[in-house]
Amino acid sequence: MVVFDSLYGNTRVIAQAIADAIPGKVNMVHVSDVSLADIHECDLLIVGGPTHGGGPSDPMKAMLAAVGDLSLQGTAVAAFDTRLTWWWLRPFGYAAPKIARALKRKGGRLLVPGKGFVVTGGKGPLPADETEQAAAWAAALVTKVEATAGKAAAPQILSRGG
Repeated sequence: MVVFDSLYGNTRVIAQAIADAIPGKVNMVHVSDVSLADIHECDLLIVGGPTHGGGPSDPMKAMLAAVGDLSLQGTAVAAFDTRLTWWWLRPFGYAAPKIARALKRKGGRLLVPGKGFVVTGGKGPLPADETEQAAAWAAALVTKVEATAGKAAAPQILSRGG
């Protein structure tokens, strides 16, 4: 499952590239439409959104707070964000590491540190190769899930459409 928030559409594009790179059926859901029951049943949970004020957006914070403590026990998790790379924003931090920490505190098995994808301006656009990088990152996550689970095939991810 890929859960995302997006303000100007850039994070949605990255979420779609991630979802498309995962074999099988993938449920890509906007944070405002996510079902906590579905989150608890998926094999791989990828959560991402734009960086707002050095962290996740308010809707993303609310969703993460709603996930019960240790309810992701054993679930493979990963986090991503979209971010500006303006030097004066760096001290405030980015959303992905904070989302990753929240998922880990909820019992998730963090596969990799949070990953950032660059937006070139306040409203975008994304650099030309950013969606390819997102797809490659997602493929590496699937490989890691397979390796840690000792499975020969990709995990089956829940699908509700999306």
